[in-house]
Amino acid sequence: MGGQQQHKKSKVVKIDSRKSWEHHIFEATNKGYPVMVHFSAYWCVPSIAMDPFFEELASTYQDVLFLKVDVDEVKVILIWFMTKEMVH
Repeated sequence: MGGQQQHKKSKVVKIDSRKSWEHHIFEATNKGYPVMVHFSAYWCVPSIAMDPFFEELASTYQDVLFLKVDVDEVKVILIWFMTKEMVH
């Protein structure tokens, strides 16, 4: 359709709560899917720069569950992984 771009739906699942995290991990475990997690923050330049590459990986490896966790929105998951701070 003349000049209009078609937007692809993201293959990366944004985790917005502990419940969402537990649901997706449970589903991936039951189906035997590996999981790749991108911990991100709006203020972290390296994290933002990594976003397109993470999306590309998710499109390429469709048998892997790709999750994105904003460390400011869902701190409980960050703490659970015992990650102390983002690289500045």
